[in-house]
Amino acid sequence: MIALLLALAADPPKPTAIDGLPIGAIGRQALPAKGCAAYFFTATTKRDLVAMATADPATLRFAIDGATIDVARASQSGTGGYGFAASTVYRGGDVAATLDMTITTRADLTSGAAVPEAALRIDRPGKDGLVVPLQGLIGCAT
Repeated sequence: MIALLLALAADPPKPTAIDGLPIGAIGRQALPAKGCAAYFFTATTKRDLVAMATADPATLRFAIDGATIDVARASQSGTGGYGFAASTVYRGGDVAATLDMTITTRADLTSGAAVPEAALRIDRPGKDGLVVPLQGLIGCAT
């Protein structure tokens, strides 16, 4: 019983690296109570949820170097939809992340859309830049 309590009280596991990159899976994410969220998976043979963007508040969540972080929108450009732009720059601490995406409305999706193509670029001072190809879905609270 004590072991079970200790296991339940333990910190959640840290995100593990994907394909040898410093980016990791972020685990299951809930739909926000209002507005829309975009969920992004690696566009490789292994489909891991690696990022989630919310329209309101405009933030991006991803895992880098074993830590999950949230960064706020700094700028955006281009027409996207569902509260998102085609290209958005997020900043927090010493991290800058640029999310470029193509949003496609489909008849078989209600309260959301598909993101057949996306790319996440992460820049940090003194470290190599990273670009990850993604695909995703947008879901909106009704």
